[in-house]
Amino acid sequence: MRLLPESERISLSRASVMAVVLSWVAVAGAVACTDVSGSSTSVLSIQFDTLPSPSVVVGDTLRDTTGAVIRPVVHAYNFKGAEILPTPVFFLSPDSGVTVDSVTGIVVGDSLRSSPARIVATVGRLQAIQKVNLTLSPDTIFAKNAFDSLVYSISDTTKDVSPALTVMLSHGVAPNDSAVPFYIVSFAIVSQPDPLLGELVNDGGTASHVDTTDATGIAGRKIRLHPLHLSSVTQVDSIVVNATARFHGAVVKGSPVRLVLLFKPPS
Repeated sequence: MRLLPESERISLSRASVMAVVLSWVAVAGAVACTDVSGSSTSVLSIQFDTLPSPSVVVGDTLRDTTGAVIRPVVHAYNFKGAEILPTPVFFLSPDSGVTVDSVTGIVVGDSLRSSPARIVATVGRLQAIQKVNLTLSPDTIFAKNAFDSLVYSISDTTKDVSPALTVMLSHGVAPNDSAVPFYIVSFAIVSQPDPLLGELVNDGGTASHVDTTDATGIAGRKIRLHPLHLSSVTQVDSIVVNATARFHGAVVKGSPVRLVLLFKPPS
């Protein structure tokens, strides 16, 4: 039998040791991944669902667009990825502007603030955070850009998106009214020559029927025109959109706001 040179024997020995070490690490890692919690009822991770509304009105509870009070939803999972029910959650906020019921998570707005308030959900030693803005109650909605036009193109679809048709939400009575930011407004096409001709889109061109008012209280949606559904390449007509805001489930004064887009071919 041929003996290997000493240098080769050393290399093989080191390689054997390394293989053993790596195999033990692999086994230890597998055990750690499957036995972290020690129990199927122990919480390994949590998920705090996005709040259905971007803001809570000062002096009111956090509500969805139907007016229903929002109870924050938190999911807890064990090491198998199975959800643990019921989830023992404790809620709080370290910020001013809101008070939070520690058991239900119901959020009440008590004062305006310039930045969103944090809502913290705690399960054992794990925490997750969602944020909510503070705003004023919407008293009136009115048009900002109620009428606009679009010169469509049959060959270049990038030109077939209109300027935004916009509305504004306000709190109080002019001249002492204030803008209502961070509030949901819904839009709907209520009249057009063909049901497939126009669709509401956001600034990114994605189909969307709702918008959230900006810092100045303005919300809007654009219309994408699909020339394939024109009755002719010279058609001139209009699309009518209604914009609506709700508070406590009831429509805000001025709703729905009528917005009109005139579309026409190049001259």
